[in-house]
Amino acid sequence: MRARGIPVPVLTEALEFPPVSLATPEGLLAVGGDLSTDRLMLAYRSGVFPWFNDDSLLLWWSPDPRMVLFPEKLRVSKSMRQVLNKGTMKVTCNRSFSEVIAHCARIRRKGQAGTWITERMNQAYEELHKLGHAVSYEVWQDQKLVGGLYGIDLGHIFCGESMFSLVSNASKVAFIQMVEDRRAKNYRCIDCQVYTEHLESLGAEEISRKAFMELLQGEDQG
Repeated sequence: MRARGIPVPVLTEALEFPPVSLATPEGLLAVGGDLSTDRLMLAYRSGVFPWFNDDSLLLWWSPDPRMVLFPEKLRVSKSMRQVLNKGTMKVTCNRSFSEVIAHCARIRRKGQAGTWITERMNQAYEELHKLGHAVSYEVWQDQKLVGGLYGIDLGHIFCGESMFSLVSNASKVAFIQMVEDRRAKNYRCIDCQVYTEHLESLGAEEISRKAFMELLQGEDQG
């Protein structure tokens, strides 16, 4: 397959990915393969993640630069501190993974006609959750689920996948709690994948893919 004239490797049944240095300028590394738990975990441990539409081939990405948040650089605004101090939102972890990913799939996002969280993706991440790799954070208000996020926990890096809010600031509450939990465990960074203003406002920054791979491939802490 070719993307803008650049050949893109097609994956076979073999559990392997090309070196991330071979990705296109947009970050596309490979197409095809499957969403087995083994392949997905190999992808995340290799600095690669899936992102595609329901009617397309599986697309695997490793962008350069990479958006990350170093836990100690989490930025919480004064107004957000006031929201947290009110205590009207309760945060839980892994209480309602299925509901969180379903809400993330339904949320309309600016510039996106549909969702990349297809039924295939949903089923794959449910399996990862059963194995303890996929983690959710839920935000509750008046005993109703109003926000949350999910991602892949590699033990030293948390790979954020998606978040949603049904009320103002709910996803931020989930994100802040997730980051604070990881900071307490000395995680190296939160992988935010690609730039958004929202993530930047919370303290995330872009680093080179090389720097991200060094963080990813370093020896586990603890």
